[in-house]
Amino acid sequence: MTSPELAEEVLDDLDLLRARDPRGLLPAVAGAGAQVRETGRLTEEAGLGRVTEGGRPRGLVIVARREGAVAASVLRALLGPASPVTVDVVPGPALPVWTGPSDIAVVVTRTGAGAYAVAPAYEAARRGVSLVGIGAEDAPLRAACSTARAPYVALPRSRVRHTTLWSLLTPMLRLATDLRLLPEGAADPEAVAAALDEVAGECGPARESVVNPAKTLALELLDALPVIAAEGPLAGAAATRVADQLATLAGLPATGFRLPDQRVAACAVLGGPLVPREGADDFFRDRADDTGRRLRLITIRDTDAGGHDGAGEREPRSAEEAMQQVLRTAAAHNVPVSGLAEHGDPARYARLPRLARQLAVADFSAVYLALALDSERVPRP
Repeated sequence: MTSPELAEEVLDDLDLLRARDPRGLLPAVAGAGAQVRETGRLTEEAGLGRVTEGGRPRGLVIVARREGAVAASVLRALLGPASPVTVDVVPGPALPVWTGPSDIAVVVTRTGAGAYAVAPAYEAARRGVSLVGIGAEDAPLRAACSTARAPYVALPRSRVRHTTLWSLLTPMLRLATDLRLLPEGAADPEAVAAALDEVAGECGPARESVVNPAKTLALELLDALPVIAAEGPLAGAAATRVADQLATLAGLPATGFRLPDQRVAACAVLGGPLVPREGADDFFRDRADDTGRRLRLITIRDTDAGGHDGAGEREPRSAEEAMQQVLRTAAAHNVPVSGLAEHGDPARYARLPRLARQLAVADFSAVYLALALDSERVPRP
C-alpha cells in the first residue's frame, strides 16, 4: 500500500503526474466544461427538431452502457416520478419488445461501434421508432442513423475513455428540454460548464494537495474502504459513477447506498464488523500495526431530493433524515467522513451544476488515486 506521504509527493509533482498519465486522463477531466460547450454546439448541428417536432413521445428508450447508462440515470432522476413519459435504460443490443412508433430510442455510446450500438439503431428504424444517435464521428452508428434520416451527435474521436460522461449527457438534456420534459433553465449547459470549469481550477494538478479537494480525497482513500451514502435518486446516480470510476481507474471497490430506502443497510455496515478498532483514530499510532483498509463514509448530498413520502411513520422517510442518521452512526463508531464537493458554498448552485461539481471532484479524485498508485502504467487485461 502506498504511504500517504509518498502519495502526496507524487500528486504534487507535475512531471511525475504526466509520466504516470499516458492516456491524458487529467487533461480530459479538466476539460469537462469545454466538453459541455463543444457538445452543445454539436447537438445544435445534429438537428434534434427532426424527432422533437412531433411532440412528447410515450417513452424514451435509452440504449447505453457504462458512462452512457450513468448519464441516462441522471436524466431519469432529474425527471423524477412526475415525468410525463417513461424513461427506460437498456444495455442493448435488443430494444424492448414494446418499443414502437410512439417512442424515441436514444443510442448513447462513446465509440458508436459494435453490435450494442448499431443493432438497436437499425431495429428502431425497422420498427418506425424515432431515433437519436450519440457517438464518435464516422462511426458505424452514424451510418445507421443516416440511413434512418435520424439526428446524430458526432463526438470527436479525441474523447478519452472514462471521461466522456458530459459528452453523452449534454445531448440527452437538450432532448429532454426540447420535449418540454425539463423546465427551461433546469439543464442550462453554460451553468453546468461554468461549475465544471470552477472545479477544474480548484482541483487541477497545479494546485497543491493541502488546498486541493480532489487530491485530499484521493489521499483519504489510499487506505480506505469507501462506503458511499447518496441522498436521493440523483445523488444515487452520482454514487454509481463514483463507485465505477474508483473501481475501474484505481481498482478500489466501493459500496453505495441510496437513501432513504437503503438507510438500514448503510447503518448496519457502518456499525458492523469492519468499523475501526479502539485506538485506530489515533493520529500518532504506528501504522505498521494496521491490518488493512478502514471504512470511510463518502456522502453525496442533494438538498432538492424531496421530503417525506408519507405521514406519521416512525422510521425516517426523507433522504435528509436518513442521511443524518447515517452520519450519527458513523460518528458513533469513529468512521471518518468525506463530504463530496462540500467545500465552498454548495447551496449557491442550482441542482444540476451542484451535481456537476460533485461528479467532477469525484472524477479528479479517482484519477489522482490511480496516478498515486501508478495503476495507469500497469498493463490492463
